[in-house]
Amino acid sequence: MKNKAKIVFNKKVPRILILAFFDIVSVALASYLALWMRFDFQQVPESFIHSVIYYLPIDCLIVIAVFAIAGLYTSVWRYASIPELISVIIACIFADAAIFAYKYISGLPVPTSFWFIFVVLLIVFTCGIRYSYRIGRAIAHTLPNKKRSTNTMIIGGGEAARMLIDEIERNEQYRDTNVCCIIDDDKQKQRTRIRGIPIVGSSREIHAAALKYKIDQIIIAIPSAGKETIAKIVTECQKTKCEIKILPAIYITMDQKANSVFSQIRPINYEDFLGRDQITVNDTEITDSLTGKVILVTGGGGSIGSELCRQIAKANPKLLIIFDIYENNAYEIQQELYRNYPEINLETIIGSVRDYARLEKVFAEFHPDQVYHAAAHKHVPLMERSPNESIKNNCLGTLNTVKLADKYGVKKFVLVSTDKAVRPTNIMGASKRICEMIIQAYDKKSKTDYVAVRFGNVLGSNGSVIPLFMKQIDNGGPVTVTHKDVMRYFMTIPEAVGLILQASVYADGGEIFVLDMGKPVRIYDLAKKIIRYKGLEPGKDIEIKITGLRPGEKLFEEMLMDEEGMKETPNKLIHIGKPLDIDKNFLANLDKLIDSAQRNRDDIKELTAAIVKTYKVS
Repeated sequence: MKNKAKIVFNKKVPRILILAFFDIVSVALASYLALWMRFDFQQVPESFIHSVIYYLPIDCLIVIAVFAIAGLYTSVWRYASIPELISVIIACIFADAAIFAYKYISGLPVPTSFWFIFVVLLIVFTCGIRYSYRIGRAIAHTLPNKKRSTNTMIIGGGEAARMLIDEIERNEQYRDTNVCCIIDDDKQKQRTRIRGIPIVGSSREIHAAALKYKIDQIIIAIPSAGKETIAKIVTECQKTKCEIKILPAIYITMDQKANSVFSQIRPINYEDFLGRDQITVNDTEITDSLTGKVILVTGGGGSIGSELCRQIAKANPKLLIIFDIYENNAYEIQQELYRNYPEINLETIIGSVRDYARLEKVFAEFHPDQVYHAAAHKHVPLMERSPNESIKNNCLGTLNTVKLADKYGVKKFVLVSTDKAVRPTNIMGASKRICEMIIQAYDKKSKTDYVAVRFGNVLGSNGSVIPLFMKQIDNGGPVTVTHKDVMRYFMTIPEAVGLILQASVYADGGEIFVLDMGKPVRIYDLAKKIIRYKGLEPGKDIEIKITGLRPGEKLFEEMLMDEEGMKETPNKLIHIGKPLDIDKNFLANLDKLIDSAQRNRDDIKELTAAIVKTYKVS
């Protein structure tokens, strides 16, 4: 540590000496000029020359001492702005006052007006020295530069834009970035300038401005804007063929002012297309509910299951158990958790939720406090082709896990469900509706609190639509959409998992928790946005092909059945559906359905519809 401090000190010394030398020159010049200006550049009386010039060494020492106390030798002047300017002015005034005081006390004659001229000149020289880097960078940035190739438009005329422009001007690293114009919807700002750069109009004029200024890159610099606003701006930006980047929410304090704002900029991603603000949950409540607990996650290697494991691991559980049939997925999340949480107490177990005996060994050995049941088949077209597998894995797997949770005294059981369980038109959705019915049935007779969490399509999960579109675009198209009017709700994987964990905090038993995911997204429009996101034009560079609805697929997903009603939770974006009345013969009928699935009956869909009355077999 001492050696490090010595190195830093040695690096600072030359800079301090250089500044002190120029300050001495400034004091000398300011003193000479102040006398000559006082006497209109005519002959200066000898007594005044003696009082001012002969005592320059003392004056210089006083100035250097005051400047050192004021911190003018330790500030980072390449980032200097208004606060540093104020410090310079105050330091110069104090230095002027100190020199005046000792000369007045010593009886040295000096013209009264000299002190006013001297302090003004000292301020000018001192600022000129310390701001010379910024002034030079600003001048250099306006000169022609053959290497400059990135004409840039900034969306937003606020503080974030000013900070970006400042950093571009003062940092040699960004000299190839030429900010040509700014866009802002505030009419009061339009036709004004920031650092000399014109604010040329509103977001409706993005395309025209991009053409006029030959823009290569657009940076959206409105950190305070909501997702809906950002989505609209992105749509306008995509009418150009410019690279689009975004500055997310940042918080700059006085201590952070030297940090790079430019480095915070990222390319837009598909989450920016949703037009919905990120769902937030109460992290403190969630952490308190998980810390020191034994947690079992079934399907822990899947998209949702692995994110559950990541977020649970942060809460320092007593033991985290990953249970999954797919060894590769389980191994990957196991190794990731060991890397990120070396102290974690982790068990990774390979097995199927269909295997009651295998699952019971886990419950008997570890006695979990909470179970998050994410193991399931979820692909609609694949399950339509293999409906018996949907019943075996989803219904039997859930029933096995629910029974064991009751038998071994699990406190909370959370089922990962789907919006496709609402008025299902496919066997996967119907099987998940049965899973919801299982947890509601067992909640009435068990001390365990059973709840379900229902959400829509998850961005970035295995088999989700956006990664599919990306691959199709990379392969040259076409991008396939089943129907021009098909609409879906979307959320991110962290949002989905946050909802699941929050539901476990709110759980009293029997509830179905539902996220208010805002407006559904039209898949055809989403496909066009993603094509433009890749810098291509829909219908011209990449074809969008309508393939027709697949078996079991519907145009619109629903989040709640009408008869379920709605109740708010402390999180205004999470709602609760009232538990339904379950037929007293439900569990007996379920056993028969599972037995039929085990025998691979051809009429399994019809047998399922006999239990799920809202399921319409296609």
